[in-house]
Amino acid sequence: MADSVKNQAASSQAKSSQAKSSQVKTSQGSKEPAGPADETQAVRLGELSDLLGYVLKRAQLKVFEDFLHCVAPLQLTPAQFSVLLLLDNNPGRNQTEIANTLGILRPNFVSLLDSLESRGFCTRVRSPHDRRSHILVLTEKGRGVLARAKKLVVSKHEARLNELLGPDGRDTLLAMLTKIAREF
Repeated sequence: MADSVKNQAASSQAKSSQAKSSQVKTSQGSKEPAGPADETQAVRLGELSDLLGYVLKRAQLKVFEDFLHCVAPLQLTPAQFSVLLLLDNNPGRNQTEIANTLGILRPNFVSLLDSLESRGFCTRVRSPHDRRSHILVLTEKGRGVLARAKKLVVSKHEARLNELLGPDGRDTLLAMLTKIAREF
């Protein structure tokens, strides 16, 4: 995979040199393309293909797209699935703790919870220790949907990623991404 990215970058640099030679100077001294772009050619990424943030975002979009396709019958987003998983593994936690763990801003999290609650997957209960806080409770319906979602994610989504990366590649990528998430 690294070789294909390097090859793509080298190809982009060569094409960039060709593009520069086909530019003309305007009266103000700036360079503009000599003619219209060839729409049959792919857009050249240039330095973007070497930027980790860009490549991570592109990979995330592909992974989310596949996730959504796999759990389409359940109509769950990755964020909703994550919330249900955390509620199942952390009974009695309040919404601030769950939102902070997932890095979701409060207004967005409230909207996400409203959606899950309206579908009967979870409920908010006033904390007996702090009346300003709400404890999140996974309902039986939520547990059922989560069980179905986990089966779909493991049997389809994660299986495709594992096939693409191989066991060693998966473990390596997971370790690298975890390091970035914790230390960056």
